[in-house]
Amino acid sequence: MPTCRSLYKPLLWTLILLGGNAWSAAVENDAPRSRLATKLKPAKVVAPAPEEELVLDEAQLLVATHVHHGEVQCEFNQKVHLTPHPEKPGRFSLQFGKMNYTMVPEPTTTGAVRLEDKKAGVVWLQIPTKSMLMNSRLGQRMADACMHPTQVALVNAAAKSPSSEGGIGITPGR
Repeated sequence: MPTCRSLYKPLLWTLILLGGNAWSAAVENDAPRSRLATKLKPAKVVAPAPEEELVLDEAQLLVATHVHHGEVQCEFNQKVHLTPHPEKPGRFSLQFGKMNYTMVPEPTTTGAVRLEDKKAGVVWLQIPTKSMLMNSRLGQRMADACMHPTQVALVNAAAKSPSSEGGIGITPGR
């Protein structure tokens, strides 16, 4: 009785000599093994709309009204430039070094301002006393201790006021 090895050896040499194209053609032209296989067709995958094209809801638009925009000074002499996006209401263009991001406001439960570019994995967090730029994929700060002139004025006023409550100056549920 012939062994499996002796039966497949001529087929293997034929495929090797003809190259990989013969194998792929043989597999593609192989008839379906059941009626079910002929009826099933691969489902078409519909790509979700890019985040930049999605319409912002009321909560996101409310967050956008609290964003301090303009040039923001950060520690280590870094600068972040944040401007309202000229073509996309409620969104912001953030420039850090040579990188540009389209930031979308996201509501938070703490009252902090959060802008996010999910595609790039970048998050801008703003509380009354400072702001920071984060790489959410790596969990690292790109820029910290960033202060807009409005935040500087608030910190200076709080330092002069004897009745200051302390804390970071955010009110949850805003």
